[in-house]
Amino acid sequence: MIEVTGFRGKTVGVFGLARSGLSAIRSLKAGGASVFAWDDKESTRLMAAGEGAMTEPWERWPWAKMSALVLSPGVPLTHPQPHAIVRHAREAGAEVIGDVELFARTIRPPGQAKSAAPIIAVTGTNGKSTTTALIGHILQASGLDAQVGGNIGRPALDLAAPGPNTVYVLEVSSYQIDLAPGLVPDVALLTNLSPDHIDRHGSMAGYAAVKEKLLLQTATDGYVAVGVDDADSAVIYTKLAAHRGSRAVAVSVGKVLGRGVFVIDGKLYDSWDQPAAEIGDLKAATHLPGAHNWQNAALAYAALRRWLRDPRAIMQAITRFPGLAHRIEDVGRIGRTRFINDSKATNADAAARALACFSDIFWIAGGKPKEGGIADLEPYFARLRKAYLIGEAAEAFGRTLAGKVDVVQADTLERALHAAYADAQVSDAVEPVVLLSPASASFDQFRDFEHRGDMFREMVKAMIESQTPAVRTAGTA
Repeated sequence: MIEVTGFRGKTVGVFGLARSGLSAIRSLKAGGASVFAWDDKESTRLMAAGEGAMTEPWERWPWAKMSALVLSPGVPLTHPQPHAIVRHAREAGAEVIGDVELFARTIRPPGQAKSAAPIIAVTGTNGKSTTTALIGHILQASGLDAQVGGNIGRPALDLAAPGPNTVYVLEVSSYQIDLAPGLVPDVALLTNLSPDHIDRHGSMAGYAAVKEKLLLQTATDGYVAVGVDDADSAVIYTKLAAHRGSRAVAVSVGKVLGRGVFVIDGKLYDSWDQPAAEIGDLKAATHLPGAHNWQNAALAYAALRRWLRDPRAIMQAITRFPGLAHRIEDVGRIGRTRFINDSKATNADAAARALACFSDIFWIAGGKPKEGGIADLEPYFARLRKAYLIGEAAEAFGRTLAGKVDVVQADTLERALHAAYADAQVSDAVEPVVLLSPASASFDQFRDFEHRGDMFREMVKAMIESQTPAVRTAGTA
């Protein structure tokens, strides 16, 4: 745990008591702060009280002496309108920040030239979790103490205190960036941009501006790497390169770059500050399938290339990456039918990445819909044998697919899975794939995408266990 000492002897409020909120309470209390906390859920209030916080409705907090409000990233800060507690805090003169800001001020206090340990921050619409985990994997393979967290795995403040070989690798969401004005990464990465969280940022331009903000905050002697294969990210890179020169590097899949890191037909090339040199074949990284994962690998390489110096060692670590749960995760096989858990695909752009990896797909999709629907996935419809639709998005998705793909309105994940397997089993496909890639959020039927993916995995496991040994095959997690 990282002790937050910057609020020693001061009073701080924590609103929203999910993992990051409880983590903030622990760190603030350990650093000597007085903490008030509130959440609508009684169970989390009890946990906060157990951590030493005073749990009272926020309207009754002692706002006259409140130094800061630590806000859960899920609470509206600006759009569609600020939550009432945000307005109240500002009127009371308390700054509104998040747990990542507490982390940032502790690891690199304001005015300090260097961090207590290097910070690598990864953001973007898709691919940031895999890229973050892959960077951590490469660092660990190189003998460094990679502390990986933020929007993935452990909250930032639950990571270990800095040691001589520590490197922090943080996945940072747009919500967290909004609440972390003091985060100064040594390396910052932008994977890509596509419409997402528009309700929270007002427009695509507002969303992109928040992502750009993280890169602008990067240390002047640090580096930024940007995936330039979408127009919005390319614009951001052009602006950064004009100011940072060679400390900004472009990353592409499918385009040869005169200066940058790029992938052509699966092969990774480096032309950052040298003539283009082939580094290795990403097709050897079996847990990083598809062009989108090649982008993740190229970004991870760019993040570490000037630190680790040995491109061959970086490439070797990439090929040994074990993959992440819920991201094109191969969870098993029954006979010739594969089951793929891509529950993290919470929008159409993310689902496209999985659809591009397979043919003869029996597709499970739907959930809480996001803006834009699945119309942009039409180029992949030819890969679909049938679609099995669940959740609130089912009706709208069905209209988009009508006349193009056979549709089953399954309603629940369990019904969709069993119907998809039954159809795959009797199909003439050589290797049918039952793919959960919802292109939707999970909150209509599940706690989060992990819960949805875990349920899919457990149901597949039960199906495999019910088969005879001759036809069941364990998946690779």
